[in-house]
Amino acid sequence: MEIKVEGSLDQAMRVLKRKLAKEGVFKEMKKRAFYEKPSVRRKRKRSEAQRRRRKEQRRRRAAAF
Repeated sequence: MEIKVEGSLDQAMRVLKRKLAKEGVFKEMKKRAFYEKPSVRRKRKRSEAQRRRRKEQRRRRAAAF
C-alpha cells in the first residue's frame, strides 16, 4: 500500500490508519489474535447479520419519510 501525503508524518500516519480501518485490517487482526470456537463464530455471524438487517430496516424507514 502506498501513501502519498505532502506534509507532516503525523498526517501520513492518520491517512494510513484511516485506510487500514476502512479495509478492515484492524478487525481482521483482532479476530485472528485468538482461536474462536466454531459455535462462537456461528453465534457472532448470526448477530452481525441481524445487526445489518436492523440497520437496513432503519435506513429504509427513514428514507420512506
